[in-house]
Amino acid sequence: MSGFCPSIFSDLLQIHIPSFYLHPPKATCNTRMRLYVVPSKMFRCYATTESLHVGITSNENQVSPIVTDPDKSQSKRLGDDFEMMLEELFSEIKSMISLGNKSDALDLLEANYEAVKEQMVAGRKSIEEAAILDVIALGYMAIEDFKMVDIIMNMLNEIVHDLSDDEPLLDSILTHMGSMNSALGRFENSMLLYKRALTILEKNHGSNSKSLVMPLLGMGKALGSAGRAIKAIDIYHRTISILESNMGAESKELVVPLNALGNLLIEEGKVKDAENTFMRIVGIYTNLYGKDDDRVAMAMCSLANAKCAKGDAEGAIDLYTSALQVMEHSENMNLDDIVLEKTRVELAELLHVVGRAKEGRKLLEECLSITKKYKGEEDPSYITHLTNLATSYSRSKNYVESERLLRSTLNIMKKTVGPDDPSTTFPMLQLAVTLYNLKQDEEAEQLALKVLHIREKAFGNSSLPVGEALECLICIQKRVGRDDGEILEMLKRNLRIQEREFGDESEQVVETLKRIVFYMEKMEIKDQKHPFQRRLSQLRNKFKQQLQY
Repeated sequence: MSGFCPSIFSDLLQIHIPSFYLHPPKATCNTRMRLYVVPSKMFRCYATTESLHVGITSNENQVSPIVTDPDKSQSKRLGDDFEMMLEELFSEIKSMISLGNKSDALDLLEANYEAVKEQMVAGRKSIEEAAILDVIALGYMAIEDFKMVDIIMNMLNEIVHDLSDDEPLLDSILTHMGSMNSALGRFENSMLLYKRALTILEKNHGSNSKSLVMPLLGMGKALGSAGRAIKAIDIYHRTISILESNMGAESKELVVPLNALGNLLIEEGKVKDAENTFMRIVGIYTNLYGKDDDRVAMAMCSLANAKCAKGDAEGAIDLYTSALQVMEHSENMNLDDIVLEKTRVELAELLHVVGRAKEGRKLLEECLSITKKYKGEEDPSYITHLTNLATSYSRSKNYVESERLLRSTLNIMKKTVGPDDPSTTFPMLQLAVTLYNLKQDEEAEQLALKVLHIREKAFGNSSLPVGEALECLICIQKRVGRDDGEILEMLKRNLRIQEREFGDESEQVVETLKRIVFYMEKMEIKDQKHPFQRRLSQLRNKFKQQLQY
């Protein structure tokens, strides 16, 4: 949800109760094929990490065909035999992953990796080695063996650095490398690779060729992820312009860059521009598939998010409601479809924000019922919906029902993940808040202490989750009447966490400073109070000056 849709807070405790969410906080290969490089043979192979994942929808990094038309890359071709072997290797890896044969896929990848490694040790560092390593890296990326991807990226960098730009298929290899570097969080490296790929493609096909679209989309994503939003927006506009001139203003190919642009505009606070962008996607899909198509419904959800960011809650609710109706009647979506589930949860959260909690709870109960029927009570999403429903009741001050649901959640989690798993601390802390509101302070304190100990072990003594647990424990122990000195030490500890996580001048820091000064005055610790009092006064004066402007 956008910034307009706040998270749910307890009325009596300034402790964050999570807004609704979808997922809990978390032999030898008989068909081994070795690809030995044949010096006189070359190949053509297009693939991306996403295309190795069966069932994942297209996005800005995906290149659909494995072998493309001649005008999709450079004019020079690699030999047909080698090309067929590369396509066979890619297909074999993809098939193994889709069937869940991870060990077989790893055997196949390792065999080919070792073969290329031997070639490189012998001095061969040509486009052929780069091409095989490209496919192997994509395979490891799909299996999420990022350590091997890192190793192969270094090998590829060593090869492509010395290759001339007129080598066949270098543009596609560079594009794949850009995508994988971006996925690994190496955005600067990613941008350099995309830039070189674009230089090659522009030289061969011109600055308005649709062959530029894939590296441009990758470049836009890397720029956005690196915080260079203005440049990323320019890249997306250029991509859209290229597609419009090549394929027309109503082409479905425009949806991917439009969607990326819309999301980035929301992040930059340009919500009106984002709204117009998503409206265009709705229009394109409606013209192509009709208003009752599930693709139109999903585009309406994106538009609803833009309206929510703009502050038009009722408009967002209307769009979500209409989208939900279309999805529920779609032949392409099951009742337990993840997109349908996500839409119900987002609509429920928005309904709670505008004060229509009863309607929101009905949707959450529907999510719970569907998940129980199709996935069972031990499925992680069932736990999520139980917690969401408990949050709803807590906000409506029905703490008794919230307690019942949270205890059910914890009982299930004790069986599925164990009583001391870090994921149990989220409903456990929420139960502590609920019990506090029910005046059951002793059990609330014990739960908060348990959460604190589990999180210290799992996340570290100075982590934000530990700070959240401290905040809860401080409030409970204050009412119970625990030692003021112990509470003061916890406040100081929490202050250090907040300073690191939110900044020295954050709102959280100011509130904690107030409480520290209060306890020091109460305990008459005047010599220690002055530095905190002085800092608090300085921050208050600074905030007053900011408000004047």
